[in-house]
Amino acid sequence: MSEATAGQKSRRILRQLREELACEAPGQERLDRITRTIAEGMGADVCSIYLRRDENTLELAASHGLDPAAVHRTRLRIGEGLVGKVALRGQPINTANAPAEPGFRYMPETREEKYLAFLGVPIQRLGVTLGVLVVQSREGREYTDDEIYAIEIVAMVLAEMTELGAFLEEDDGLGAPHRHPITFRGGSAQEGVAIGRVLLHEPRVVVSNPVAEDPEAEIARLEAALETMQREIDAMLASENTAVEGEHLKVLEAYRMFAHSRSWLERMKADIRSGLSAEAAVEKEQSAIRGRMARMSDPYLRERLHDLDDLTNRLLRLLTGQGRQDTNVMPDDPVLVARNIGPAELLDYGRRLKGVVLEEGSVGSHATIVARALGIPLVIHAEGVTAEALNGDTIIIDGDQGVVHLRPEENVLSAYRDKLSMQAEALRRYASLREKPAITRDGVRIRLMMNAGVMVDLPSLASSGAEGVGLFRTELQFLNRTTLPKRTELVELYGRVMDAARGKRIVFRTLDIGSDKVLPYMKREDEPNPALGWRAIRVGLDRPGILRMQLQALIRAARGRPLVIMFPFIAQFEEFRKARQIFLDTLAWEEAHGTRMPKRVEIGAMLETPSLAFAPDQFFQMADFISIGGNDLKQFFFAADRENERVRRRYDTLNVSFLTFIEQIVERCRLNGTPLSFCGEDAGRPLEALAFASMGIRTLSMRATSIGPVKELLRAVSLTEVRQVIDEARRSGAQNTRPGLESWLKARRLLPLLP
Repeated sequence: MSEATAGQKSRRILRQLREELACEAPGQERLDRITRTIAEGMGADVCSIYLRRDENTLELAASHGLDPAAVHRTRLRIGEGLVGKVALRGQPINTANAPAEPGFRYMPETREEKYLAFLGVPIQRLGVTLGVLVVQSREGREYTDDEIYAIEIVAMVLAEMTELGAFLEEDDGLGAPHRHPITFRGGSAQEGVAIGRVLLHEPRVVVSNPVAEDPEAEIARLEAALETMQREIDAMLASENTAVEGEHLKVLEAYRMFAHSRSWLERMKADIRSGLSAEAAVEKEQSAIRGRMARMSDPYLRERLHDLDDLTNRLLRLLTGQGRQDTNVMPDDPVLVARNIGPAELLDYGRRLKGVVLEEGSVGSHATIVARALGIPLVIHAEGVTAEALNGDTIIIDGDQGVVHLRPEENVLSAYRDKLSMQAEALRRYASLREKPAITRDGVRIRLMMNAGVMVDLPSLASSGAEGVGLFRTELQFLNRTTLPKRTELVELYGRVMDAARGKRIVFRTLDIGSDKVLPYMKREDEPNPALGWRAIRVGLDRPGILRMQLQALIRAARGRPLVIMFPFIAQFEEFRKARQIFLDTLAWEEAHGTRMPKRVEIGAMLETPSLAFAPDQFFQMADFISIGGNDLKQFFFAADRENERVRRRYDTLNVSFLTFIEQIVERCRLNGTPLSFCGEDAGRPLEALAFASMGIRTLSMRATSIGPVKELLRAVSLTEVRQVIDEARRSGAQNTRPGLESWLKARRLLPLLP
């Protein structure tokens, strides 16, 4: 069968489907007529439509040729039988002898034993399988490529009809991918729990006209939209904001190359000539792209397919006029759902969000940094959530467990409401402690500081009861833009940060980039292990111009106030000595040129590598203070990548070996008179904070929302007794001190103080 014949065949079937889409017949009646139409149009003895009943089950929803009594009785698990394999793989199966195929399962109630030829194609929308379309014949033959193409075109329209609810019957559960409760198990990137309503970052484009009568008119629409998109991308490249060299420019060039791809355009034109509308043809190509992405292991190729997927989204919005989410129009208690999102886009939503759910992302991504700054729960790797969620759906995000409940059942909703009610009561308790110091029962005072990175963090300085900012991340101002910020912009920003602190101590960490934090306007280095590569102070020492510019901005912003700076990722004494000298030289240069000097300066280092704990005494004596960077130190201590879910949870902060190492750092700082703090997620977990304090650390820096629970527990215990519990675990040969500490707290009825 020629391409022209295949197109005629698909157009003839699609005309019938368009009539079915327009009519108001009940869903089952539509399905029955559609299977008869497809069987007759394809010259097949059987046509069957299987639709997803739930996450794991397919149900025979309609059939022309099989026993009618099997409809709604025959069910298959995803992956079971040839039909289940089609759904699992998202790819067609075409065979001349179905019973002889590996994995074939005979369903006696269907009476299909007399049909040898089998062709099954997935009913897919945006890479998500909604069902399977099957044609069968008595004659033992394989269907031609043209016939497969024709049936795939038909399956595309069935997917759109399913999405539009064309096959819904009251409470039948079929053809309703957005009605049932569904749970996504991802990864926890930011703790916390919230109940809210879905806010899609890129609202679903609804294709209400999947079938078109005039192919040439549709091709003209497609070409016009494509030309508009190409002009937009050319304008992006010509913009002064992208007039820089490096990886960012290369990415945009690749983006433009895809936008001008002839093969991409020709595939969509072929789909239109087969009967699809312009937007349905674009969406069919997008489903194919996402299917290839799911099977692609090479990260570079996946990224290129991701670019092409983004282009199809842009093209769909141009064709339909359906735009991006308006950040000014939001549901009550919005929970943002997106495939991925950049820091600037997330900041646009701000503190109005109750939580964020991402299909992609990582625990160290820019979005995670912002979510922590905003104090909202974040779940990553929730695969498939953007295809299932609709704006306004009820959603529960459990950042503690890395779980998302979409359209939850009432019992699940009730359980989480109870949990939030208990958390609200705890918040009231924490508020009453805001002005009280964190002094333990045996009289030890612990300073609790907060971490920050954007201006929206600073109001929490007063409301949380923090004594200052133990870590202000300066990289966000570099990450959320397309060009290097100007010195004057940084002076203004740092000045406003100091103004907002109202005299409280702020520790500014110099630019910590590299690893997972790559500036879009700097050439990305291809490194086998970026976490151990060219990052943080290593970049600063190799590119001293950027470091010097940032130090100048901090000095000028101080305007006579105290200035505290900290260099990240120091691995050896010489790195600190060089970085410190750059600061002192910059300070002298600014003074010589009339800049008003800070009232006093402190120069510290982050201890994030085990090597620095064994530096010469001169390092500890030269540093005005040291802050343990717990997140990196733990991953290097245990040789367990914190981005790797398979290993990062194997190693506990309360491991005896790690606490002993922390104790050794405390002792070196004590002998040299060097102030020491602990900064990171673990500092904000009450039990871990308790252990660090018992090891001798007297300053802890954490996210603002953690200060209340940490302070409450510290004020309720004696560190002397806590230390005895830890020492007993060490003497016993136990690997972990957590069980002993939890038992000790339980015996004193303090365990409920742990969130």
